[in-house]
Amino acid sequence: MSAPLLVIEVSRFDVGHAELRLTGDLDFDSAPELIAAVEKVRRDGYRHLVIDLAGVGLCDSSGLSALVVAHRGDPVPIRLTGVNPNLRQLLDRTGLAELLQVSAASDDVQAAG
Repeated sequence: MSAPLLVIEVSRFDVGHAELRLTGDLDFDSAPELIAAVEKVRRDGYRHLVIDLAGVGLCDSSGLSALVVAHRGDPVPIRLTGVNPNLRQLLDRTGLAELLQVSAASDDVQAAG
């Protein structure tokens, strides 16, 4: 049996806040896992979601699409943290950085400290 392409760890905090930490590749094969995880967390009543992408090595168009689907239908934008420079460039070029809240690298360092 092969290892999963994407590992999603979910932390639930105070009322309505949750974080999903992704490790691995967010691509055609794993994008449905992210969508399912976000849907479950939302069904459980969590609206303010942070998706930590620091452990993501690859994000293709299916991964970007999964982020859009995860955001769709909820008035509270998803906040992305741990975004590497290549992914940030993709988010900027596609306009998704405007749709989703993307933390600057300096914000992530301050939050960790």
